[in-house]
Amino acid sequence: GMLIGFGSNHPFAKRPTFKALADSLPYAELIERLREPEVRDAILTEADLPPDPTLQFDSLPGSLAQMASTLYFLGDIPDYEPSPDQTLAARAEAAGVDPMALAYDTMLERDGQTFLMAPFFGYAHGDHEAIREMMLHPAGVSGLSDGGAHCRMICDASYPTFLLTHWARDRSRGEGLPLEYVVKMQTHDTAALYGLNDRGVLAVGKKADVLVIDHAALTLHHPRPAFDLPAGGRRLLQDASGYEATIVNGVVTRRHDKDTGARPGRLVRGAR
Repeated sequence: GMLIGFGSNHPFAKRPTFKALADSLPYAELIERLREPEVRDAILTEADLPPDPTLQFDSLPGSLAQMASTLYFLGDIPDYEPSPDQTLAARAEAAGVDPMALAYDTMLERDGQTFLMAPFFGYAHGDHEAIREMMLHPAGVSGLSDGGAHCRMICDASYPTFLLTHWARDRSRGEGLPLEYVVKMQTHDTAALYGLNDRGVLAVGKKADVLVIDHAALTLHHPRPAFDLPAGGRRLLQDASGYEATIVNGVVTRRHDKDTGARPGRLVRGAR
């Protein structure tokens, strides 16, 4: 899926008023201007500029404006298995407002750091049952990455925490997965897949890579945009809390969700 917000892609990116402001203002100032009633009214009523065929995804805003029935509210603590009443269309109908106006106002929350979710694959039936079936398959491998090509659309780094919270503790719309199964998927199974046979289990002679978790307190927080790439490039980050210690080959690199500054790691190449 994809995250939809002013800090990412959204339905208003090709509206002339929005584009003029976004091209000339830092993000914090842009959000303040978007709150102005006259600016809001202009953006909500304008037609999109023609898409530029030389720019990748330049027609995406127009498509997103037609997706009210498949855009979901995430909530303060993100719910990645939302029910049908959490779609933008359903929430707008319940409130008696225009879906795009509701999307606009919602994305301004948290100083412009609130996102909606657009699931693409694995959500055809509005739940995670198909995903659970794949995760239980003996050939299934849990993971997702595109090398950062779409780092302003998605945030893959939260996936391990999501497995430990949603699948091993919080899932309410169906059966979850045993904690030990989720841990094994991300340790032994991943190491074995890539031929890293010196790690992945707690055993004598193996690398002392250990993650100490307060599972009851483990929390995946709402994603947020960051503007820390070269030339002001944007990416999405997602914080997590509840990790007591991260130990890499016996060296503590994080303690109580804080970086210790230790850097014992190095480039590792698998046997295959």
